[in-house]
Formats: sequence, structure tokens, C-alpha cells
Amino acid sequence: MENQDLKHEVTDKYSLRGRVFHRIREDILNGKYKDHEELKEVAIGQELGVSRTPVREAFRQLELEGLIQIIPNRGAYVTGIKVKDIKDIYMIRSKLEGLCARWACENISKEQLEEMEENIYLAEFHAARGHMEQMAELDNRFHNILYEACNSKMLEHLLKDYHQYVWRVRQKTLSSSRGAVSNVEHKYIMEAIKENNPDKAEELANQHMINAYENMVDKGLLEMFE
Repeated sequence: MENQDLKHEVTDKYSLRGRVFHRIREDILNGKYKDHEELKEVAIGQELGVSRTPVREAFRQLELEGLIQIIPNRGAYVTGIKVKDIKDIYMIRSKLEGLCARWACENISKEQLEEMEENIYLAEFHAARGHMEQMAELDNRFHNILYEACNSKMLEHLLKDYHQYVWRVRQKTLSSSRGAVSNVEHKYIMEAIKENNPDKAEELANQHMINAYENMVDKGLLEMFE
């Protein structure tokens, strides 16, 4: 594999330790590393072009997040995301996204609202043409606009983390008919925010997450985490 050399990614907003952590976490969540697979400090350090120290520090942080288990005198092993974790994440997200939409009613800027409207228009365009990759990208961007519009760094950080945890299963669900339905739900959330109706916006955003989870269950998409 081509050496990534994170030390030279000067445009990355994270510290070296942070960049290593985010890269390994992304690889775990994307399925590059399988459950119970051993993560080797030296091999990962060589792949990313860093010493063992930031890799070791990243392992400690990944263990705190429950994504790996460090066994003394043996090594670090992937625990990953399980079916129950997915359910927990969506139930937690449903409450937090509702709160986010409520706060967005008070704090969203004109530019953010315009970008949200354009996002929904583009998603409708690509849904009609079956462009699923673009739909997934636009879905991501809609949620990021919403998170930024709540004007809370703490809530934004939490939601972006949860959003990434379930990215692998979300890619599959958005490649089905759920993608177009999800965009319709985005439109209703955006309209409630535009009307400055926090109760309605919160309820719609809450239900949006529940609908997404129920669709995953109905389609059998959680089997990959068994």
C-alpha cells in the first residue's frame, strides 16, 4: 500500500496524534480492519509515515471510544461497532438531532439556509437520475449544515462523531430508495426551520433518525455488524 505520510498533510486541522487517531478510526468504521483483528503499531506507523508514539496514543483514545481493546502483553484488537451499538447510536442521535434542529431555528444564518435549500434541490436532481454516490455526499452535507447551524460546538462535535460511526451502513441505505425519501424528510425539516417552528423542527428531525434506523432493520442492513 502506498505510504500515506500524514506528517506532510499540512492542511489537516488536527495535530499529528489527532490525524493518526482519525485515520485509524475511519479505517475501523469503514471495515478495513475486521472485528478481533490485531492492530500492529509498527505496520500502521509505516503505512502512515509516522513513528510508533502517535499510533500508541491513538490506540489509547480508540480504546476509550470502545473501538479497540488493548490486552496487556498481547496487543490491540478491534472490537468495532455491533448491532446494539448501531441502535443505541440512532436512538441517541434522534434526540440530539431534534435538539440541533430546534437550536438551528434560532441560529441558522441566511447563507446556511440558502445552502440547505440548494442541497435539497441538488439531491432531488440526482435522485431522479439514480446518482446514488452524489446522494450520499449531499446527505452528509445536509447534516453538516444542520450541525453547524445549531451554533453549539459541543453538540456539533457529538453529532459529527455519531454520523461517522454509522457511515458504512448509511452508504448502503442511501443507495436504495431510502435516499430519495430521506431527502423529502430533509425538506420538511428545512421548511420547519425556515418557518422558525422549533417544536416542529425538533419532532421532524427526531423522527428522521428513527425512520432511518427502522429502514436499516427492514432491509436487513444490520447483518454486516453481526
